[in-house]
Parts: sequence; C-alpha cells; structure tokens
Amino acid sequence: MQIEAVLAGFGGQGVMLAGKILAQTGMMLGKEVVWLPSYGPEMRGGTANCTVIISDEPIASPIIPHPRDAFVMNRPSLEKFVPMMRPGGVAVINTSLITVKPERDDVKVVNVTANKIAMEVGSAKSSNMVMLGAYVGATDVVPFDALMKEAKKAFQKKAKLASINIKCLEQGYKLGQAARAGH
Repeated sequence: MQIEAVLAGFGGQGVMLAGKILAQTGMMLGKEVVWLPSYGPEMRGGTANCTVIISDEPIASPIIPHPRDAFVMNRPSLEKFVPMMRPGGVAVINTSLITVKPERDDVKVVNVTANKIAMEVGSAKSSNMVMLGAYVGATDVVPFDALMKEAKKAFQKKAKLASINIKCLEQGYKLGQAARAGH
C-alpha cells in the first residue's frame, strides 16, 4: 500500500504542520514516509503545500506528479492540485473558503466547513486540524488513535491549544468517516 497526498493552502494556514503530523504518524507505525514541503515566494499569505507519502515499501521518488489525494484549504490550491489527482482519489475541500466545486467526477469529494468548525470549537487557526481529521476519516490512511497520539505530542507544549486542536481533529474525523460511509 502506498498513498500520496498533497496538502495545500496559504502560508499560515497550517498545512505544513498537518502534513508533518500525518508523516510522523506514518513513521510511528513503522511505514516508509516522505514529507516534502514547498513554499511560495512569500511565507505567510503566499502559497504553501507539502506532499506526504506513506508506504509499506521503500519510496522510489518524493516527487509525485499525480497524487492520489488532495487536501485543499483555499481556491488557488483547489485549482492547482485537484486537476493533478489520479482518478479514484479523495479531495478534501475547505468549503469555508472555497465556493466552487471541483471539475472532477472521478474523485471522491469531501466538503468540510473547516474554518467554521474550528471557530465553533475555539480557534480559527485550528482549521488545519479539522481538515486533517476529515482526510484521515475519509481515507483511513492511518489509524485515528495513532494520529491523535502524534497530534497530542505536537501540541504538548501548548496546553491551551492542545485541547482545541484535538477537538478539531475529532470533529473533522467524524465528517470524514460520514463521507466515506456515503452519508
């Protein structure tokens, strides 16, 4: 089994952190892992994305021209990465910021109001965790309990943010599971 996902958004939306937590979860499970960050010319507010590959076998290349999955936080990311996906993949879309539908009928689309959910839980900055939870719920790429363990480690020095981010992961995971089940 090998999955490739591109996580993308504006700088400052936390896509690098989400990708890093996903990759570290894969490593904790003993998988082969690649986490490849890519930034636009400016950091905060510019484009940011990372590729995460998790595999049972050695990974031949960190460059994936046609990823299976995409997790997009903003419209420029939708327009750039969803068309590159392989048929049969999963596109998790932040519909709080993206109001257009992807022009694909050969991928599973999971619509998530990530910013809205994160604000309801307690911090708009945690929308990346809603998206990460939804992605894992929709794909089962890693066990959710392993993801939670890594997320708790990532936020252990920020106690106030830890509980909000964990709740956001849980909310997103429930949405992703419902989407996978067809609800």
